[in-house]
Amino acid sequence: LRLCQQEPNLDRLLRLIAMPKRPTAYLSNGFEYEKCKVVAEIGCNHMGDLNIAKDLMKLAKEAGATYAKFQKRCAKELLTPEQYNKPHPVPQNAFGPTYGAHREFLEFNVEQHRELWKYGKEIGIEWATSVWDVTSAREMIKIPCDFLKVPSACNNHFDMLKVLRDEFKGDVHVSTGMTTKSEIEDVVKFFEETGQAKNRLIIYNCTSGYPVPFPDVCMLELTTLYDKYGSRIKELAFSGHHLGIAIDIAAYTLGAKWIERHFTKDRTWKGTDHAASLEPAGLGKMCRDLEATYESLTFKKSEVLDIENEQRDKLKYRKTEKVNACTE
Repeated sequence: LRLCQQEPNLDRLLRLIAMPKRPTAYLSNGFEYEKCKVVAEIGCNHMGDLNIAKDLMKLAKEAGATYAKFQKRCAKELLTPEQYNKPHPVPQNAFGPTYGAHREFLEFNVEQHRELWKYGKEIGIEWATSVWDVTSAREMIKIPCDFLKVPSACNNHFDMLKVLRDEFKGDVHVSTGMTTKSEIEDVVKFFEETGQAKNRLIIYNCTSGYPVPFPDVCMLELTTLYDKYGSRIKELAFSGHHLGIAIDIAAYTLGAKWIERHFTKDRTWKGTDHAASLEPAGLGKMCRDLEATYESLTFKKSEVLDIENEQRDKLKYRKTEKVNACTE
């Protein structure tokens, strides 16, 4: 009766009643759990070395990640002359005498990214990248990838968003760190203008910090995003900058179908993102736990499961008479 009241669609109701071995579990409005897609955000943790980038891709694949993601910037387009020529704000992390030179050092060109895409195909992990400007977006859409990502810093760059919306065929992932609710709405409406939000847009809950303390992760924002955009966009995701792997499961159970974590081989390496990154062992454990969570998110297919029958026969209380055998 409760199911009938909650689910007016007859076909779906029959599927829920049938409850196959892997039942369709949902939060509301038809939500169904799927295997979580894990993005290993390598970013610039390769430190400008293509061989390190490939090594990180291989390690991410071995850990169980679905995607290895990088970043693409055109520093002279993205930065003002003043920003370009200033020293890096954290000198020990700098790869050049100015912030612009530092950014240039860490960039791969189009052919290098294409080489990484091909390498991913060879070893069994998909390539993706974030783009930060119009030039980078136009360069990266030439590579036939599943998605390109918009970082939190650039989700108000509508010239770039227009390139991704109108000239790119894959999905567009958008992070929402340091972003107001009205700014998120602007992004969704921008894709809705051409009817592409529902089929192509993935929105990430995110807090922009490196690393982020747990109280500032604000995981329940996923429920807010689901309530407002669950029927308007393709999927929700979570990009975590916290330490450890204790809370990523919560994001998945709250509706995130993608989990993105920064990834490195050694958290002590030079660079801003390494400290907030997972190493191979951590990423592997997170992928393992997400898989186990997916396996567990089911309903019982019978009141007493097969695995319980032996214990039921052995342990279930059967006496009906109130007799105190210990005093007899």
